[in-house]
Amino acid sequence: MHAQTLAQKIIARAAGRESVSPGEIVVCRVDLAMMHDSGGPRRVKPMLDKLGAKVWDPDKVVVITDHYLPAKDDESRRIIRIARDWVKEAGVTRFHDGEGICHVVLPQKGYLRPGMLAVGGDSHSPTGGAFGAYMFGIGATEMLGVLVTGEIWLKVPQTFLVEWSGRLADYVSAKDMMLALCARLGLDGGQYQAIQYVGDAVAALPIQERMTLCNMAPEVGAQVGLVAPDAVTQAYLESVGAGGSDLAAWQGDADAPVGAHLRFDAAALEPQVAAPHSPANAAPVAAHAGTRIDTAYIGACTGAKIDDLRMAARVLRGRRVAQSVRFVVAPASAHDQAIAAREGTLKILTDAGAELLANSCGICAGYGEDRLGENQVAITSTARNFKGRMGAASSQVYLGSPFTVAASAIAGRICDPREFLK
Repeated sequence: MHAQTLAQKIIARAAGRESVSPGEIVVCRVDLAMMHDSGGPRRVKPMLDKLGAKVWDPDKVVVITDHYLPAKDDESRRIIRIARDWVKEAGVTRFHDGEGICHVVLPQKGYLRPGMLAVGGDSHSPTGGAFGAYMFGIGATEMLGVLVTGEIWLKVPQTFLVEWSGRLADYVSAKDMMLALCARLGLDGGQYQAIQYVGDAVAALPIQERMTLCNMAPEVGAQVGLVAPDAVTQAYLESVGAGGSDLAAWQGDADAPVGAHLRFDAAALEPQVAAPHSPANAAPVAAHAGTRIDTAYIGACTGAKIDDLRMAARVLRGRRVAQSVRFVVAPASAHDQAIAAREGTLKILTDAGAELLANSCGICAGYGEDRLGENQVAITSTARNFKGRMGAASSQVYLGSPFTVAASAIAGRICDPREFLK
């Protein structure tokens, strides 16, 4: 058996093989399939009904409502109702209704473990790679195949190592790491391969920051993002009742060939901002400093987890946002919002002028009355700033870390968060 990367080891196990090679096409058993209200039951139910087919294993399916919440109109209510009715019909008991964004709720419920091969009906499903799981996004037709057979085929990827040596400076985060990677690789530089994040700076990151790295792997065109499981992973898994994994089994071989090895110096990284209309338009914050903003948004699976809320609170403690700025916070899950409330983080945000929205995808998905209006300029902690995604096509969206979004909210303009470093 030749040396294998982490990605190859997970795929080989799922394919019932001792090893696999990049470029091979293999059929894998799926350990978990996750869907949300937007791309899930309302899409797959008509196809399942047409086939007269049943779900292969309801215990391996998770459904989470997050896109059309709060359900403010008849169409939204219809979509949510379909999800609620279908899980009962299909016998799916792992249903989480209005508890937060799927990519954050999934690990919080203890569903992810190292070595799993999982699929999700959403492009940011690679978030699961932070836990040493090979998880990627698929469309509704492909999900139909998974639901009926419990299997999926894939082409074994090359692994691209993205190494971050050293340690991040204060007020610099995983979001800045990813924006820098987007600037270097562009939107398709990942070539639908597996990106594995390695190095001292990655090892030092808490689990939710690793989630940010893996969540944004699709922004560079990768199929998955991965971080090999370690003591940080194990501690988190134990905290959610998912401990007991053999971490040693899910490490890549040191001599496994890789398709590319990119190296970055974490200590030299500055806060990054991506200009409209692409995450690849990233540059150090100074390139856009002074740009007036109307809205500052802390939200989405990428940028509103408890660690993200804490980052924003560090900058905002004892301060108020500019009167000209609408500051909006949509915590990524009810669980994380409850933690933020207990520890005082939420009070810091609201005292600074934050308007709280629901624990849902919200503005990031362009949903609801809070979406960006004509010619609005916003800086957000979301993963994407494509034209029209978050509202009007004339709106301008800049991306930054929660640190940078909070600092910009105070200043009323795009601002380096280090200006508030004490």
